[in-house]
Amino acid sequence: MKGHLSAKVALAGVMSALALGTGGAASAADAAAVIKNRSIGYVLADRRWSVLQSAEGKTECPDGFNLGPREQFKLLFPEDGTKRTMKETVLAREGEVWHPSLTKEPYPFFEAKGPLAIGLNLDGKIDANDFVSPDGEKGVDNQLYRAIGCVSNYRGPEGTIYHFENKFMQQFTYNRIMIELTNVDSLADDNDVTVTTYRGLDDLLTGSTGEPEAGGSQRVDLRWGKIFIQAFRGKIANGILTTDAADFTFPWTGQPADNTPLQPIRDMRFHLKLTPDGAEGLLGGYVDIKTFYLNLNENWSTHHQSYGQESSPSLYRALNRVADAYPDPVTGANTAVSTSISVKWKQVFIVHPPAVVAQTPAGPAEKTADVRAAQER
Repeated sequence: MKGHLSAKVALAGVMSALALGTGGAASAADAAAVIKNRSIGYVLADRRWSVLQSAEGKTECPDGFNLGPREQFKLLFPEDGTKRTMKETVLAREGEVWHPSLTKEPYPFFEAKGPLAIGLNLDGKIDANDFVSPDGEKGVDNQLYRAIGCVSNYRGPEGTIYHFENKFMQQFTYNRIMIELTNVDSLADDNDVTVTTYRGLDDLLTGSTGEPEAGGSQRVDLRWGKIFIQAFRGKIANGILTTDAADFTFPWTGQPADNTPLQPIRDMRFHLKLTPDGAEGLLGGYVDIKTFYLNLNENWSTHHQSYGQESSPSLYRALNRVADAYPDPVTGANTAVSTSISVKWKQVFIVHPPAVVAQTPAGPAEKTADVRAAQER
């Protein structure tokens, strides 16, 4: 069964490569090769929280980058001959990771500065606290960038988190997210399309370098993946797909462990440049601070956060300072932060399960044969 699927994926890749060619701009023939029954699918191949970066961070981080757990530990507990217990030091610091406070930050924390940021105008307003996008759009809402922009873990192109999160997203099907565009008449201009998200069941098609490529096939997970199914109303103008906002839940496992965190994005919308072999652009929305923080600590221990000089208690304070949405009905404090996710997708042929047809119940012998067949798969 698995070998059959692998061969099927490989064959689809060859057919796609022959159909798409190696040229630049998409032609009508290219689009027709992959749009079947007015539908086209894409699978997520790369994701990262959007962070605008200048050379060595001179523009957005003029004061430098933030201290990580190890650097903060040395400041708090210098090797000055003072005797301290493990409870007073290591355990106290680890306790703060899981029970952060909003007390005054005992170290300098540098937020990203400057007028520019990658993102979308989520609230339709232009406020003094908003950014301008690199292409000149005003009113960009991405306060998460203000908090993480000077944390090395989120910088790159291969920051520690991005390297491993993309590696494991590509490697493990738990994270396999797809979008299917239906009612598509053109990838250039179409004023009414539907974008539906699914989780896939199959490996990504990769080339000789190991990088994801267009043309694979993905079966839809309708059994355990129902939580990831969400429809968005959208339109395509000059090759750019935009959608209305709707809540969405990402499977956001950061490493191959037993934990399977979910990352809800409230009021999420798409802004993607479409081609017959892929899509690239942004997802915008709002993340709940507590959920974001819990996912960070479940995915990355203090040891791993140290690789990228990320102190989660310091980040928790920063997130609460810059939060800009969903105020608590009792305290009035904002509980969510605007954000942008930079994403890359590869074209994929989405395979839906066949429609269920009523059948005569199988007898004992037939049931035994079905069980044996399932075990052999």
